[in-house]
Amino acid sequence: MARDLSGDGGVRKELLRAGRGAAVPRDASVAVNYFGYLEHRDEPFTKSCSKFPKLMKLGKDITLWGLEIGLLTMRKGEVARFFLMPKYAYGQQGCPPLIPPNTTVTFEVELLDFLDSAESDAFFELTAEQQDTFPLQKVLEVADTERQFGNYLYRKRVLEHAKERYKRALSILGRSPSSAAEQQQINASKLLVFLNLSITYLKLKRPARALAYGEKALKIDQRNAKGLFRCGQACLHMAEYEKARDFLVRAQHIQPFNHDINNELKKLASCYRNSMEKEKEMCCRMFAHLRLPPADQE
Repeated sequence: MARDLSGDGGVRKELLRAGRGAAVPRDASVAVNYFGYLEHRDEPFTKSCSKFPKLMKLGKDITLWGLEIGLLTMRKGEVARFFLMPKYAYGQQGCPPLIPPNTTVTFEVELLDFLDSAESDAFFELTAEQQDTFPLQKVLEVADTERQFGNYLYRKRVLEHAKERYKRALSILGRSPSSAAEQQQINASKLLVFLNLSITYLKLKRPARALAYGEKALKIDQRNAKGLFRCGQACLHMAEYEKARDFLVRAQHIQPFNHDINNELKKLASCYRNSMEKEKEMCCRMFAHLRLPPADQE
């Protein structure tokens, strides 16, 4: 049985699959798959179905009042059907020629993910001077939200946009700490962003930048296995085999049973052997050209 969300029957919800965790907060950005149907029609008039859909902000990218009311009741992984009366959908005018006037519509929605971006959005609307007065805990929360946006875009393989989100997070972590404890908190946040940027630049096939951010991570934590691994990967991409081996062996000492590290060392050994064979072959060819012709026999 459909539940009345609006109090007047204008927005009703039928739960198709339960979700988990907290409900979507107001002003969040959501990732949804949806199908929109006109009343008594089997074919959808609109749909969005993707493994990694674009994050859409409530009230900005999602403008149907009834759909927003419905989304605010959903949890991650939930699937629901919403019945929207005209007042909560396209109104008396409709949206010709697709939506007739005064039409009730149904939306089937799957909530894949959401990020509470309200505080982050508000923070970046402030001036630099106003941002400097923000409490450190709030700044760290904003940086973490931006990093989570970057993670979502990374998983979606929108790498350039992911990189920009990570850099936006980094841009607000440069404030001067008032204590050693604050510096530790800032460093912990920076470490995650440096590691994210390192792997993103590796995927972008820019190993020199990946190495630079990996080394920044190691300045914060020289025994960080993931940082050592990223640096080793970057050096391997640049055919700097000795440096790659140094980073990867150090990573292996910290995590001896890590399959990724061990496989990368095997890959390094193979690349090194191939490189040596090619170098040996090139030397043989070069010396073959330099050989003197045999002396004339008398």
